Amino acid sequence: PIAVLSERPHTPYNYLKQRFAQVTNPPIDPLREGVVMSVAMTLGKKESIYQVSEKGARLIHLKSPVLNDAEMERIASFAEPENGAFKQSTISTRYALADGPEGIKKAIDAICDKAVEDVRNGVEVAILSDKAAGQSEFEESTYIPPLVAVGAVHHRLIEEGLRMDTGIVMETGSAWSTHHFACLIGYGANAVHPYLALETVKQWHGSSRTQSMMKAGKLKETTLDEAQQNYRVAVENGLLKILSKMGISLLSSYQGAQIFEAIGLGEDVINTSLKGTTSRVGGVSLADIASETVMMRPESASEKAKLTNYGYYKPVPKLGEYHANSSDLAKLLHDAIGLDKTVSAATNRDEVENDGVKPKSVANYEIFKKSLESAPLANIRDLLDFESDRESIPIEEVEPVSEIMKRFCTGAMSLGALSREAHETLAIAVNRVGGKSNSGEGGEDVIRGKDITDVDEKGRSPTFPHLAGLKNGDSANSYIHQVASGRFGVTPEFLVTAKQVEIKMAQGAKPGEGGQLPGPKVSDYIATLRASKPGVTLISPPPHHDIYSIEDLAQLIHDLHAVNEKAGVSVKLVSSIGIGTVACGVAKANADVIQISGGDGGTGASPLSSIKHAGCPWELGLSEAHSALMNNGLRDRVTLRVDGGIRTGRDIAIAAMMGAEEYGFGTIAMIAEGCVMARVCHLNTCPVGVTSQKEELRKKFPGTPEHVVNFFLFVAEEVRE
Repeated sequence: PIAVLSERPHTPYNYLKQRFAQVTNPPIDPLREGVVMSVAMTLGKKESIYQVSEKGARLIHLKSPVLNDAEMERIASFAEPENGAFKQSTISTRYALADGPEGIKKAIDAICDKAVEDVRNGVEVAILSDKAAGQSEFEESTYIPPLVAVGAVHHRLIEEGLRMDTGIVMETGSAWSTHHFACLIGYGANAVHPYLALETVKQWHGSSRTQSMMKAGKLKETTLDEAQQNYRVAVENGLLKILSKMGISLLSSYQGAQIFEAIGLGEDVINTSLKGTTSRVGGVSLADIASETVMMRPESASEKAKLTNYGYYKPVPKLGEYHANSSDLAKLLHDAIGLDKTVSAATNRDEVENDGVKPKSVANYEIFKKSLESAPLANIRDLLDFESDRESIPIEEVEPVSEIMKRFCTGAMSLGALSREAHETLAIAVNRVGGKSNSGEGGEDVIRGKDITDVDEKGRSPTFPHLAGLKNGDSANSYIHQVASGRFGVTPEFLVTAKQVEIKMAQGAKPGEGGQLPGPKVSDYIATLRASKPGVTLISPPPHHDIYSIEDLAQLIHDLHAVNEKAGVSVKLVSSIGIGTVACGVAKANADVIQISGGDGGTGASPLSSIKHAGCPWELGLSEAHSALMNNGLRDRVTLRVDGGIRTGRDIAIAAMMGAEEYGFGTIAMIAEGCVMARVCHLNTCPVGVTSQKEELRKKFPGTPEHVVNFFLFVAEEVRE
C-alpha cells in the first residue's frame, strides 16, 4: 500500500515520490555519461554569484555527501583558527517523550530558532544531530525525523535570508537507503553522516558468519574500512541514478531543489518542512509523524531486542505489511480459472484430459474478488465508491463480454524478462479474445508473425512444440510492438508486422531509467533476437534520452507512421504531476494512443528504490491527463490506455469513469498463466518457468492460453455486472 494508507509505521521519506524527466527534457545515462556527473558538495559561507573574490573560495570541499566518523572529526578540526576557523555548532533534534506527539511542533520551532541565532553569530557548519548523549536521554526522548528537521531549518534560514551563510550537515541514524539520502539533500542538507548505517556495516563485517564466509571464499575479503567505503560507493551510485532520472548532472544542483511529489502529507508538514512541494491529496500531520516515529522504537532497550521486520519488501506473516500481489492471491485466482501448477510438460500434461485445464469456477472467482474487497486499503481507488442516482438496468442491455474484452491489453513485458512459453501464451490468449498484447522491448521472433495452422487434435503444434492448448488459427504475434531506447530487436520487419507501435517514454516500475535484463537470462535464443551475446547483461539507456522536447517526439511518431502506415502509434508515459501538459503535447504530435502507467508494477528486475519511490498512482495521472485533453479540445484525437496494478472489474470500472478506454494487465496476467509470486524474477530461478530462461524450469510452466482467457472472461463479466 502507499505509505499513507498503510497500517504499519512508515518513515516520512516513504511519502515522497521522486520526479523524473519525461518528454520535456531528457534523462541522463549515469553509466555511459557519468563523466559529466558529480556528487561533490561544499560546506561554509557562500558569497553572492555576482561577486567573485578570493573570500568566495574559502569553503570546505567534500568529495562525497556521505560522511564517516573520521571525516566528521576532520570537519570539526577546521574550527581551529589555524585550520580556517570555520565556526560550528551542533543542534540536537531530540525532544522529551513526555511532551507527546504534539511536542514536535515546539521542538521544530526550537531548533529553527537556535539555527537562526547560531548563523547570525557566524556559524558556518550547522550540524543537526539525533544522537542521544547517553542511555537515559535515549530512553526518555524521541527525535524529529531528519527530513522534517532539515527541511524546517532550511526553509526558516531562507526566510531569514541566511541560508547561503552556512552549510547543514545531518547527523542521523535514520538514513540508510539511496532514497533517504536523496530526500535529505533535496530538502536542504549539504551532507549526511549516517552513523547508524556505518555502525551496522561494522557489526556485519565483524560478525563470525561474515568472517567465516570471507575465509571460505564465498564473500570477497575486505577490511572494515573497505566495507564501509563499499557502502558509501553504493549510496553515491544510487544518488547518481536518482539525479539522472531528472536529467541533473551535479548533486550540488539537486541540493535543495525539492524534486519530489508528496502523496499523503498534510498541509502543516508541507508548510513547515517541504514548502513548495506538490501534494495533491491531504494526509498525515506533524503529530501523526511524531507518533509513527515513536511506534518504530523497540519495545525494550535491552541489547538483544530485535527491530520488527514489517515486510515492506517481502511479505512477512502476522506483523508484516499487506501485499496486494501475494502467493495467497495467486492460489485463489488459480482455483478460479482452473489452473493446476503441478501439471506441466515436466510432469503428466500429455496424459491428462484438456492439458490439465480444469473447468473455471464462478464461486472461486467470487472468493478471489471478496479477498481483494475485504483486504486492507492499498490504493487511492480503494477509497472511492460508486454513487448512482439511476435505476439498475437488465444485464442483457449491457455491452457483451466479447466487446469489453477487445479493450483489454497486456503490459509491456519483454521476451527475456518472461520465458518464451509465458510470452507466447499471453499473446495467443489476448489475440483469441480480440485484445492487444504487447511485445515489450526485446524484439520478437519472425515465426510469430504468421498464424498457427499446424495444430493436431491434442492442441500441439510442431512450430511451437513448447506450448499446449493451441487451436488452429491462433496467432502468437503481439498486436503492439514496443520501441524503447535500447532498440533491442527493433528491425524493419518487427515494425511492419506490428498493428500498433509503442514508444516507451517511461516505465511504470522505474520511470527515467532504461530496461535491464540480467546476464544469466540472456540465453542463446534471447541473444539472437536482440542481436547480442549470450550471458551479457543488457541495460538500455534511459528511455529515448535523445528526445529533448515534444518536437523530437513528434518527429519519431512521424517516422514510425512512415515505416508502417497501417499501424497506430502509442506513447507510454508514467503518472506524475504535469502529465496533463505532456499528454496534450503528445496528442498534438499526432499519437493515436496515450498510455498512462501507474508507479507500481514491473517484473521484479527493477531497483527497489525505483519500484517503491518513483512514479505516482495512475488514478492521479489518468484524471489529470483526461481533464487536460478535454479542456484543450484534444480528447477525441487519442485513445487513453491505463495500466499498473489493475486486477478486477472494479478497477476497470473506476478507470473507465476517470476517462480510460483501454486497460492493461501486467502482473495479474502473469499470475493467470501460473506465476506464484515467488519474487525471484531477476534471479532466473522462477519455480514455474514464467520468468526463467533455464530449460528445466521452463518445462514446469503450467499455463495455457485457456487459463488466461478464463481470467479475462471473469473480469469482463464483472465489469458488465
